Amino acid sequence: MKKLMLLSLFLILANCSAHSVKVGKRCTTPTADGSFEKSYVWIVDKTTVQNFDKKINKENCIKNS
Repeated sequence: MKKLMLLSLFLILANCSAHSVKVGKRCTTPTADGSFEKSYVWIVDKTTVQNFDKKINKENCIKNS
């Protein structure tokens, strides 16, 4: 229960700063060697949040499987 409360508090505080929190499975495009990043929680700078979904999205996870 403590872990859940700490995670919730972190997400709330992170949302109040200069960053935005995106929740959900998203992946980056694979590099030349085939490696990619996958996460369920992404912290994004508010100035680049418009371009975030173009580069890191759910469709990349399907392509990388």
